[in-house]
Amino acid sequence: MFYYLNGKITILDTNLAVIDCGGVGYGCHVTNYTQSQLRVGEKAKLYTYCNIREDAFDIYGFSTREELRLFELLLGVNGVGTKAAVAILSALTPEQFTLAIMTGDERSLTMAQGVGKKSAQRIILELKDTLGHDVQSVDLSTPTSVPSTGSHVALATAALAELGYAQHDITRVLKKLQVENMSTEEIVRQALRAMVSG
Repeated sequence: MFYYLNGKITILDTNLAVIDCGGVGYGCHVTNYTQSQLRVGEKAKLYTYCNIREDAFDIYGFSTREELRLFELLLGVNGVGTKAAVAILSALTPEQFTLAIMTGDERSLTMAQGVGKKSAQRIILELKDTLGHDVQSVDLSTPTSVPSTGSHVALATAALAELGYAQHDITRVLKKLQVENMSTEEIVRQALRAMVSG
């Protein structure tokens, strides 16, 4: 089973990326988010999920392990297949999806093609325990934590933790941001940008 593919991107098409690894071109189904990170002719690493059936061998590629994890979590939801999972993660970035689950935002999930209200409700219900955190469970009162500016900071902190960032890194970055009057999504976006730039 492939864990990741590392090579040069040779073809990009709608939800498809072909990555050349040692002279072999692997066609990977990708989300809009992953596709936006790729450039033809440039090297890339795609974390993979292989869907092997009697009549098919499909590879799904993701630019981050976090997005792969969310894809696998979606596949664990009753009634959600690979097509719906790709559609959801194409309509929402990983942080937007995490926030939608945490806040019970059905409308965001139904923006994905083929995902109705009942499916969105089921996804939220089944993933809430995994991704969703009660705002009160995020402790912002300790000396090392960011002073609370309301639930936006708490939700952003929980979302960043779910995306795999350590608490001390989250605290360090949030202290540098002017989080007043920012939405949760904006706090997460700015924090991720700061994490990447170091």
